[in-house]
Amino acid sequence: MQNFADQCLDLARSILEHNLNSINEDGTISPLLGEKFREDEPGHAAHAIGEFYRATGETRLGNYDLVDLSARCITAQAFMNEEAENGLAHCALGLLSFGPAKDRNLVWERLLEPTRECLDKRLLARTDYDNHLQAFNIAKSVARFSVGLSKKDETGKLIDRFLDRIDENSSCGYCDDYPHGLGGAYDIYGVLSFIIIRQAIQLHSNASLRERKLPSLRTYAEKYIKMLPDIVRQDGLGWSYGPSIGAYGQMHCISLLLQAMRDGWITSAQKPMYQDILRRLFYFFFVTYLDQEHGYLVIRDSERGCSPNHTTRMANFDAARSLCQWARLAKAIGGDFNVPTFPLKTSGRFIFFDKNNKKEQGLFIYQNASSGLNIQIPLLSSGTQHTSDSLAFPHCPGIFDWPVNKYLPIMMPELTFGEHVIVPSFYGKQCTTGLGLRNSFYFRYEQPELITKDEQIVNGLGSCKVSWVFTDNKITSEFIFTVKKQIQLDSMRYILALGAPHTSYRIGTTFTLGEKSLMASVIKDDFQGNWADTEVVTEDSNYTTYYGKLHYLQVLHRNHALVMRPGQQYRLVVEFEPDITMADA
Repeated sequence: MQNFADQCLDLARSILEHNLNSINEDGTISPLLGEKFREDEPGHAAHAIGEFYRATGETRLGNYDLVDLSARCITAQAFMNEEAENGLAHCALGLLSFGPAKDRNLVWERLLEPTRECLDKRLLARTDYDNHLQAFNIAKSVARFSVGLSKKDETGKLIDRFLDRIDENSSCGYCDDYPHGLGGAYDIYGVLSFIIIRQAIQLHSNASLRERKLPSLRTYAEKYIKMLPDIVRQDGLGWSYGPSIGAYGQMHCISLLLQAMRDGWITSAQKPMYQDILRRLFYFFFVTYLDQEHGYLVIRDSERGCSPNHTTRMANFDAARSLCQWARLAKAIGGDFNVPTFPLKTSGRFIFFDKNNKKEQGLFIYQNASSGLNIQIPLLSSGTQHTSDSLAFPHCPGIFDWPVNKYLPIMMPELTFGEHVIVPSFYGKQCTTGLGLRNSFYFRYEQPELITKDEQIVNGLGSCKVSWVFTDNKITSEFIFTVKKQIQLDSMRYILALGAPHTSYRIGTTFTLGEKSLMASVIKDDFQGNWADTEVVTEDSNYTTYYGKLHYLQVLHRNHALVMRPGQQYRLVVEFEPDITMADA
């Protein structure tokens, strides 16, 4: 994998060369036009510089003194707002990248005494988190002990606490990033947590602790690794549901795979399959998010959006850091990418993330071998971000799209009863999947109590049954609502969002819709809704996806009252047979 490693380092150099000039004298980061500075950005910059040093041993890049820049960023982060835990952990790992102890650390020598004292206090002070931020506590602990600021090592205890929280919040061993309220935000932040922890303990000065904790980490991380063969699409698109995906959905999957290969968590028999997945993930990332002419990352423009948690500067420094790590890991793994492309198999399965007597949550994945269609239906919490990213509809960018950082009831009915706005998402009971007629796959679940779009269960209002059936490229969705007492429905709406891949940042084999579009047909509608005039949103900057532009919204709605009666079923059945083509076909 030497060629891959060299390519990664070349890209990292280019990205850093385009972004190091944003580091100010005081270590803060100058944002791009239209964006704002985030208080954790200096830490991300310091970590990127540190990883470049680990990968190359170089202390200069062009006219830039990397040791000086790193010291500036670490100083800025040390005195930053105490809520910027993310940046503090990254700056700690960036510092540790320059040496295992303060008397042999190039950056520590450049730090002034007030900065050293502040950093010592900040690395010691910790909030006990029950989400992915606990991984940053582990990184801070590793740095504080390994640099020599403390003789007491809390890393092992913090790792055990992180793993115990997984068992407390998931019966199936997955990371719940928001266990409060309804709970069950099983998204890409679970993958990020394992990546950060693994990077941190690799830098730990006590190698025996790493060897003791790796088996426990492997038990949980392998669950995500085993998801990748089903999640990664034929064109290389990876994790495509939940918040903060896009470029990060690609980068986190690549990092997890390379770490697993380096650690020997993937058997020799499975290695060619995972190398094929890795190749596809990287190619999609390379073509879709990198400006190849100038050599930097593009996460938002007039056609593409991103989570507000990520600025373009942060994403570029994170990409440079990841590329340097990939280069090191690829050299350690060895071998090459000369593996065959593995054919797809038509399949459908539901991965349980949590299953108890209150709720069932998980992810249904369907892929069709003939067309390459890959569908991900998440049935889980959206955490604090009430957007469309985690709603229970078929996520398939280019075919079934949704807006970034915005809520719309995509491909599911939204019922309004006074102050309660109901959508059949977030949780289920009696989740089942299997083979149906004509080799179809089905996914079904029930909601004994209806739930609002803000994830508040409304007891005593009604219930819902949902069914998705996949027969080759034909998709049938059915929603059956019943109410427990006579009640007035104020309105119903159901939205289809039609988008397209980016006009320039895309690979030729990525999916898009042909002239016949989704070929949506309403088979039964007991709500008696009507299709509104197609809403054109091409010029509206609020309607972008992580991958390209949204152009049209098609809304089926009933905007006048309907009295719903107990004992009666109200159905909405919609069929789709999307006209799937390739972007450059």
